[in-house]
Amino acid sequence: MSAAQPPGNGAPHLLVVIDPVARRTDGESVRIAKDVLSAGSHAKICLPDGPEEFARALSRRGGRRPVVIGDDRALRRAVAQLHREREPAGSALSLIPVGAAAALELACSLGVPSSAVEAARTALDGAVRRLDLMVDDSDGVVLGALRIPAPNSAPGTEGSHSGVTAVWDTCRSLVRTLVRPAPSALPAPLRTHRLRIEADGVLLNDLDQPVEAVTVTSGCGVGGVGGLAEITIHPPDGDPVSTGAKAVTVSGPDFRYRADIQVGGPVRTRTWTVRAGAWGLMLPAA
Repeated sequence: MSAAQPPGNGAPHLLVVIDPVARRTDGESVRIAKDVLSAGSHAKICLPDGPEEFARALSRRGGRRPVVIGDDRALRRAVAQLHREREPAGSALSLIPVGAAAALELACSLGVPSSAVEAARTALDGAVRRLDLMVDDSDGVVLGALRIPAPNSAPGTEGSHSGVTAVWDTCRSLVRTLVRPAPSALPAPLRTHRLRIEADGVLLNDLDQPVEAVTVTSGCGVGGVGGLAEITIHPPDGDPVSTGAKAVTVSGPDFRYRADIQVGGPVRTRTWTVRAGAWGLMLPAA
């Protein structure tokens, strides 16, 4: 902060945690955001070297309001830490998005300004928006969307023998091509799941009904209904089927899932529950 123009007594007290990936990706944007925050607040700057120091800095924030400079992963890490402390509802969080465009899609969808300067100003004088949070039975969090896609490969092609299997598949394909001409147009093979899906205890899909994918989107207060998640089942043929629920349980053969940008699993069963207005994000005042 500038010694000539110190923040006034009414300026907020902030804990500014700068993710190491942001420092490496765009040091100039980090510097600009830090200057704006320091000029308008009593800011304590933390430069953690990794996830453990990142979590430790947040846990020691005291009465300071946390501001994270980083990408979607840094945002998820911060919300997860607040959730572990059982304090996400009591701590309004600010994000200054710094990173590659693909790593900021969640921040953009939540309404965080893309400009480092505008995001820093929002951290100083924006308004708190209460957002829903999806929490799973292993204490993992989902801020925006959950997706369970069909496996990328057929059974038996994963694991230590996947390379050998791929070679044999290529050889067999070549032999078939040499022996007889390939049809002009063959439909792409469908990859599906066998999953049991329950929404608030109501069975939506059983193991005998294959699905291509399942998506679960939190209301988030962004064009959705607060306190409910939208569950969409994508069948191999026909239109997707959607419903709203507070909790969804998915079970079946081992499956992986993508929570925001974090891949989880494999698991055989998992339940996600919506917690309405469970965390606060500083967004531009209306």
